[in-house]
Amino acid sequence: MTEMLPEAHAWRLMETMLLMRRFEEAVLQMAAEKRFGSHYHLYIGQEATGAPAISALEARDNLATTHRNHGHIIARGADPGRALAEILGRATGLNGGRSGTLHLCEPALGFLSTSAVVGGCISLSVGGGYACKQRGDGSVMAGFFGDGALEEGVSFEALNIASLWKLPVIFVCENNSIDAWGTAKDGFPTLVHASKDLGSIARSVDIATVRLDGIDAAAVHAAMTDAVARCRSGAGPVFIEAVTKRWAGSNPLWPEPTTGTTDLRMAWGEAAVTGEHREWYAHFDPVLRLARHLAESGGTKGVERLKKLDREVQARMQEAVKFAVDSPMPAPESALEHVYA
Repeated sequence: MTEMLPEAHAWRLMETMLLMRRFEEAVLQMAAEKRFGSHYHLYIGQEATGAPAISALEARDNLATTHRNHGHIIARGADPGRALAEILGRATGLNGGRSGTLHLCEPALGFLSTSAVVGGCISLSVGGGYACKQRGDGSVMAGFFGDGALEEGVSFEALNIASLWKLPVIFVCENNSIDAWGTAKDGFPTLVHASKDLGSIARSVDIATVRLDGIDAAAVHAAMTDAVARCRSGAGPVFIEAVTKRWAGSNPLWPEPTTGTTDLRMAWGEAAVTGEHREWYAHFDPVLRLARHLAESGGTKGVERLKKLDREVQARMQEAVKFAVDSPMPAPESALEHVYA
């Protein structure tokens, strides 16, 4: 369905998704260099959900996200240097070095919160949707969460209230449990739910639902555009389930660089698609999928434009890494700033 995207928008999404990918690869490298020691989660393999979904929002809209948050923050337009500085705990970080990776947030871009508590951002999204409705300015609330969040009791309560009060909330469930190891294979915990259809949970409280391929940028953008319009009209919330095959590097308890640095040349055949993860490269990598479409539709000029774009994005990320690494640690006397009591 990628061909349904207008060309100009497809190229904007390509730039955003590539920046998201290069950002996460930089985080992996910094972790390998032991520049930070906290746990972290990566958005690799899910860029075609976050980028087009967020592109359908306006500046007046609000967002909430979860522990797998880097991609959403970058897709919304946050400065990658300040985002990396935050992960390193530096004073120049988006949150002054206090939030780290799991609670990375950018309030100036409409993020109410980043909650690493499983299911936490669903209830926050309902609160945000209530505020949007009270303002009466047509703004909407978008909440991004993983499939595991629907195991939590607060999720059903939040969906129910959102439906009862017809709140302008778009619940974006990013279901990445396909091929996930889970604790049975010493991997990160994954979905354990009796329901075989997560959308049925939302439908049980009369919420409109959509289930789609999470690596199809056009499908995500179309669904999100429709959901935003529905919410702005006062028709109530929407539940979108975007299904993706989990990137292999997110299976272990700690992320691993299983696919290395993405070689964009694989999209147009200049570099071979080989190795253990060739099936993922060929069929499930959303960045390569969109790049492949743009290369095929643009011919030689499309390939050259992709190469130029990648050089620019990599240069931007090099500057971001340097900014973060060179940034100072917070001053000791600032430790009690923002403390309520």
